[in-house]
Amino acid sequence: MTTQDWLQLALGAAAGLALLPALALLFRAVTLEVDDEEAVLVTRFGKLAHTFTKPGLEWLPEKLLPWVKHTRVSLRRDFRHFKDVHVNDARGTTVIVDLWVEFRVADPAKAIFSVTSWDSSLQNLVSHAATSILGSREFQEILCDRTDLGAELRDDIATETAAWGVAIEFVFIRNVSLLPEVSRQMFETIAARLERTKAHIEEAGRLEVAKLEADTAMRTAELVAEAKGQYPAAVGRALGALRDRPRVYAAYNELYELSLVRPHRTVSFVGFDAGELKAVEAAMVTAPPTEAR
Repeated sequence: MTTQDWLQLALGAAAGLALLPALALLFRAVTLEVDDEEAVLVTRFGKLAHTFTKPGLEWLPEKLLPWVKHTRVSLRRDFRHFKDVHVNDARGTTVIVDLWVEFRVADPAKAIFSVTSWDSSLQNLVSHAATSILGSREFQEILCDRTDLGAELRDDIATETAAWGVAIEFVFIRNVSLLPEVSRQMFETIAARLERTKAHIEEAGRLEVAKLEADTAMRTAELVAEAKGQYPAAVGRALGALRDRPRVYAAYNELYELSLVRPHRTVSFVGFDAGELKAVEAAMVTAPPTEAR
C-alpha cells in the first residue's frame, strides 16, 4: 500500500471514531431507559401518550420532537415525617405528636396529573386527619393506643390519597408530648393524686388494723368466757368423783367451811382418838422452840 492509501485509511478510521460519540448520543436520544421500581410517563403536547413501568430500554424515536416530554416517577416505598403536629384532645389539652407515614405511588399517572403537588397536599391531609381523629380522644388514650390510632389514621388518609394514585401503607404516632406549662400542671396533678392515694391507703390500713384488733379482742373475750363457763362444770365433775370417796369428800367440805371462816389461812386437825387432844385444842398448841446446839 502506498502512503496515500495509508493516509486515507487513517482518515477513515478517525472519522469512524469521531462518529461513535455522535452515534451514542443519537441512540440515547431515540431510546428511553427505565429503572427498576420506576415509571416513565411520556406526554405529547401535554397529553399522556405512553407509560413505561418495565425496567430496561424502550425505543422512542419521537423523543427527539420538542413537544414530546417524559417524566420519571419513583414507585419505591417512601416516607414522610411530620413533626410537631398540634392537636387538642377531648379535654382541650394541647397535644404535640410526630407522625411517620409510609406510602408508595400506585398510579403514576394520577400522581402527576390529578393533583398539583400531592406531597404538600399529603401534609395538609395528615394534619386534618390527626386533628379529626385524635381530637376525639383523651391524652391517655392517645399515649396508650398509638398502634390502633395509627391504623385508623392510615385508613382515613388512604381514602383520600387513593384519588391521587398514592397508597398509604403505614402510619405510626412516634412521639406524644405536651406543652411545658401543661406538663407541669399534669405533674402537679399526678403528685396530688399520689398523695391522696397514699393517705387513703394509710387510712385504710389503720382501719384494718383497728378492726383486726377489735376482732381479736372479741375472740379473746369469747374464749375467756367459754373457759370460765367450763370451770363450774369441771368442779361439778370433780365433786361427783369425790362422792365415791366419802372420807376425801368430807375432808374437802371441812376445808371449804374453814376457808370461809379464815380465807387467808386454812388448817384442819384430824386423826385424834377419843381421850386425846381435840381438834380445837390442837389448834391452840404452839410448836416448841428449837434447841440451840
